[in-house]
Amino acid sequence: MARFLVTGGAGYVGSHTVLALVERGDDVVVLDDLSQGHRQAVPSGAELVVEDLANTQRVREVFASWRFDGVVHFAARSLVGESMREPLLYLSENVSNTLRVAEAAIKSGCTRFVLSSTAALFGMPDRIPIDEDCKLLPLSPYGESKLMAEKGLEWAQKIHGLHWSALRYFNAAGADPKGRLGEDHDPETHLIPLAINAALGLGSELTIFGDNYDTVDGTAVRDYVHVTDLADAHCRILDRLGTGQGGCYNVGNGTGYSVRQVIDSVERISGLKVPHRIGPPRPGDPPVLVAANEKLRRETGWSPQYADLDDIVRTAWAWRSAHPHGFATSSSEAGTLARVV
Repeated sequence: MARFLVTGGAGYVGSHTVLALVERGDDVVVLDDLSQGHRQAVPSGAELVVEDLANTQRVREVFASWRFDGVVHFAARSLVGESMREPLLYLSENVSNTLRVAEAAIKSGCTRFVLSSTAALFGMPDRIPIDEDCKLLPLSPYGESKLMAEKGLEWAQKIHGLHWSALRYFNAAGADPKGRLGEDHDPETHLIPLAINAALGLGSELTIFGDNYDTVDGTAVRDYVHVTDLADAHCRILDRLGTGQGGCYNVGNGTGYSVRQVIDSVERISGLKVPHRIGPPRPGDPPVLVAANEKLRRETGWSPQYADLDDIVRTAWAWRSAHPHGFATSSSEAGTLARVV
């Protein structure tokens, strides 16, 4: 049995990864300031430390209080649009917090570090599907901040021997198939929950940003990877790092779905119409973003268990329809027993 620190473990992908680690028998400490995450999302069996990563002394105390076998670092600002308005905030917080946690890990003797990274590193990719050798040309401060964090970890490996990996995932989607966890962002920016909210009448009509792309139906195509499959990828990478093998990996289904196909899926699963309108395309939005996942498959044995779009949407619909106001709807079973320290 191992013990892992998960920063941002009260957030969307973080909480699902904590759940996967706890269910396989690992001890998990979650470090989260709850500015974007939810106390109720921290699964039972994990311990929660509520603190800002900017508090260097407190971060060091966490590493002094437990002996960790590895770190999974999710905590970050992650809205591309916001980063275009607040570039220095994103560059300073995302980079400095990553390196602050890595430094504390190194000093404590913890040598495994997994970074939650992003496909935003690739900007307008030079080929589809996008493999790990595509040029890294981020078009936003958010993407740039993740690239800078990866560079910092690369130097930590060269000088301090830190074993690290970055998981560059595409569009995280879906919810825990057993209904214990789901997606609850404010503001919500992801297509599938926005379409579900529109169907439920919980928000405004959905805007389709452009319908004249060179795609199957004119709308943008994206690679949606189920959050449970993402959690599985993090677990596998942690184990691989335990053997001293790191690397950067693209995590996606390897299949793209258009905006209209997502809308059709939500309508099939819910039996409701998704009110929507056509808006102008967003500047810099690529027509197609699809991952090449062969490296992750080959080196870890990972494969998506929820690759079908309807399967992804079905889990997202089940959780959101049961929790129309997110984790505030009711006390979440997953978080009721989490111990706060």
